[in-house]
Amino acid sequence: MDFLDLRILDIVDIIFIAALLYYIYKLVKGTVAVNIFIGIVIIYFVGKLTQLLRMEMLSSVLGEFIGVGMFALIVVFQQEIRKFLLMIGSTNFARRRRFLQTLKLIKDDLETPNDVEAIVKACENMGKTNTGALIVIQRNTSLDFIKQSGDPMKILVNQPIIESIFYKNSILHDGALVIEDNYITATRVILPVSNDRTIPLRFGLRHRAAVGITEKTDALALVVSEETGQISYIKDGEFVMYEDREDLIQKLKADLV
Repeated sequence: MDFLDLRILDIVDIIFIAALLYYIYKLVKGTVAVNIFIGIVIIYFVGKLTQLLRMEMLSSVLGEFIGVGMFALIVVFQQEIRKFLLMIGSTNFARRRRFLQTLKLIKDDLETPNDVEAIVKACENMGKTNTGALIVIQRNTSLDFIKQSGDPMKILVNQPIIESIFYKNSILHDGALVIEDNYITATRVILPVSNDRTIPLRFGLRHRAAVGITEKTDALALVVSEETGQISYIKDGEFVMYEDREDLIQKLKADLV
C-alpha cells in the first residue's frame, strides 16, 4: 500500500501529466492522429500495470514496443509536434494575458490594435462580388520568412485599401496580404501550402495556403472564396465555425487580444 502514500509533489506531478495529456489530445482532436494517440496512451498504461503486477515478460515486450515506436511517432505527429512546440514557445505578454483571461483573473473588453471591423467589412464586400482574397494576421510568431516572397508595404489598415488590393485588375491581387499591428506590411506573399488530405476538395489553393501558414505559425487567416464569396476563418490549421458577422468579429478580437 506504499503507492497510497502520496506527497504534495506527487499530486503536482499528476496534475502536470493530466494537463500535458489534455493539451496533446486537444491538438490531435478531430484528426486521424487522435486514434493513434489514444492507442499509445492505452499501451503505456497497460505497460505500467504489468510492471505493477510484476509481469516481467509482457512488461519487457511492451517496453520495447514503446521504445521503438517513439521514432515512428516523430514522423506520424509532425504537424502536432510543431503546433505543441509553437504553443510552448509563445510565452510573450499577450499569451500570458490570454491565459489570465481564461482563468478569469483579469477582465478585458477585447481591445486589439487591429481594425477587425474594417477587415471583416472588406471581406464581406469582396464576398458579394466573388472577389478572391487571402489575409494573414500576425499574432506572436514573426512572419518575416514569408514576407520576403512578396512586396513590402506600410499602409494603415482600412477597408477601401484592402478591397483595392484584391480588386481583380490590380497587380497586387495575387497571393496573400499580411497585417501586423494594424498595418498592411506585405502583399503578393507566397504561403506554404498544406498537404493535409482531410481538407475538403471544394477548397482551393487559397484555403490550403491559409491552412499551411496557420499550421506553421500562430497567425490567423481569412479567406474569401472566388467561387462562392464565402468567408473562411482559419486558426491553428483548422477552419473555425462562426454564426454571423458579429460572431466572426468577436472571435477575431478574442484571438488577437
